[in-house]
Amino acid sequence: MTEFKQQNLAGSRFEELSLKEAAFHQVDLGGARFDDVNLGGVEIRNVNLKGAHLDDVNLSGLRIENANLTGATIRGAAVVDVSIDGEIRNLRVWGVDVVPLIDAELNRRYPDRVKMSPTDAAGYREALDILERLWTETVDRARALPPELLYERVDGEWSFIETQRHLVFATDAWVRRAVLGDPAPWDPLDLPHDEMHDLPSVPRDRDVRPSLDEVLALRADRMATVRAVFDELTDERLTQLTEPVLEPGYPASKSYLVAECLGCILSEEWEHRMYAERDLAVLRETVGGSS
Repeated sequence: MTEFKQQNLAGSRFEELSLKEAAFHQVDLGGARFDDVNLGGVEIRNVNLKGAHLDDVNLSGLRIENANLTGATIRGAAVVDVSIDGEIRNLRVWGVDVVPLIDAELNRRYPDRVKMSPTDAAGYREALDILERLWTETVDRARALPPELLYERVDGEWSFIETQRHLVFATDAWVRRAVLGDPAPWDPLDLPHDEMHDLPSVPRDRDVRPSLDEVLALRADRMATVRAVFDELTDERLTQLTEPVLEPGYPASKSYLVAECLGCILSEEWEHRMYAERDLAVLRETVGGSS
């Protein structure tokens, strides 16, 4: 296998070269040109394609995760049977911003969704009540499955157990660290998002397999903290900045608007429950179950 490490290949020219199964690590390919090249099955991670120009390329079957497409322009494309989810703003199709249309349809399907963007303290408490009710229903559906399926990933997404672990991490990060100022709020079961770089102070054990009851007990402990913060929340507090936590960790050591931190929790809880419901439905099909 050809391997390139920590090399500057900018301006290089390769002709009739086979790089099948080659590995590139910390390589500068700035200004490179690929013409009549087969990249089928290639795996690209942590790569900067800012300003790249792709013309007459076959992207069928492409899977893109954790990508920044801000300012991207796609023209003359066949966009058929494509699935997109993530943070989507000002997405124009044939000159029409379709995001308001998508928002309206999602709010029609899920009437509680609009409550996840509160503007006052009472709204935050209402949103948390809704999330606790919905998660109770989702956990009941998870318990109805064979326990081993709760460790299964669907289409590469997190398993149900992993989702619970990530939500513990989100609470530790945005409530216990950012809002409450705990410099090291982590539990060994915390699971950061995959795109976050490893930090010595933040645990990330991808192989541990806690039971559902174990991880739900940890979730209950963290949600009790969230409930206490929300119960004491005032409209004035929402507009205040947090005190920066100077010790290294996540999020970064700076001040945040309290509303931003707590809004992040609402978003994480809502979106990951939706993902969990989607994947539980697939898992139920594998055992012939029903909702």
